[in-house]
Amino acid sequence: MSLIELQHINYRYPLTSDLTIKDLSLKVEPGEVLGVIGSNGSGKTTVCNIMRGFIPAFYKGELEGKVIFEDKPLDTSNLGRLAQKIGYAFQNPFTQITGVKYTVYDEIGYGLENLSVPREEANEKVEQVIKLLNLEKIRNQNPYDLSGGQKQMVALASVIVLDPELIILDEPTSQLDPSSTLAVYNIVKNLKKQGKTIIIVDHKVDLLAQVCDEIAVIQDGQLVVKGETHHVFSDEKVVAAGGQIPEVSAFYLKKYPKSKQVPVTVDEAYEMLKEAKA
Repeated sequence: MSLIELQHINYRYPLTSDLTIKDLSLKVEPGEVLGVIGSNGSGKTTVCNIMRGFIPAFYKGELEGKVIFEDKPLDTSNLGRLAQKIGYAFQNPFTQITGVKYTVYDEIGYGLENLSVPREEANEKVEQVIKLLNLEKIRNQNPYDLSGGQKQMVALASVIVLDPELIILDEPTSQLDPSSTLAVYNIVKNLKKQGKTIIIVDHKVDLLAQVCDEIAVIQDGQLVVKGETHHVFSDEKVVAAGGQIPEVSAFYLKKYPKSKQVPVTVDEAYEMLKEAKA
């Protein structure tokens, strides 16, 4: 049983004549980490907004097909309920800062406040997430005084603290330096161990290869490839479909074009070389 499913989705933004999403069907199983890749403008963020219910509620336009979440049509749930069930970290963290709280601590806890979570329980959850994301040094700062990367970490914390069934991360590391990017992916690994269902849109395929169970490639509003991570990232045809493959995979395919095994992470390549020398 899938947690969320898109069935033959077509979508057209207001005042446009062309479809942005074209007959796209996609299933995400409970506990699965799905990576979504594709070129800029391919429709990845639009798919995320459809899954979250923002389309057509906020963005309007014409939506055809069905979105099923927990065996029920998504459009039968109000957006408030979905906020508890589906967490969404936007590509641009500046749009996710509420502007009504004056400290990072209160900003992270704002969603819990709206859900009427008891104060003691809410404080405990906020403290846990601040520690998880290493935000202790900025906990008392005004969110608007933060850098873009810090805002992105706070936006991510505001999602995680709600403990949703599904977490959607739309380019969660776009504002982050390499160290913070690795920290985010370590957090994803921890959430995966907890059995969370996660969808990650990102161009950093080397990192996606380390955490994702499956990869979906979107090109021109259509799902052109979806499969197990190792299978997708070891196929150079994915590049022609608008996606990318990890550097280690590209190198290995060029160096050993007839190899039946292709590593998709550096650790896999290291193990393969050890076995070859043994």
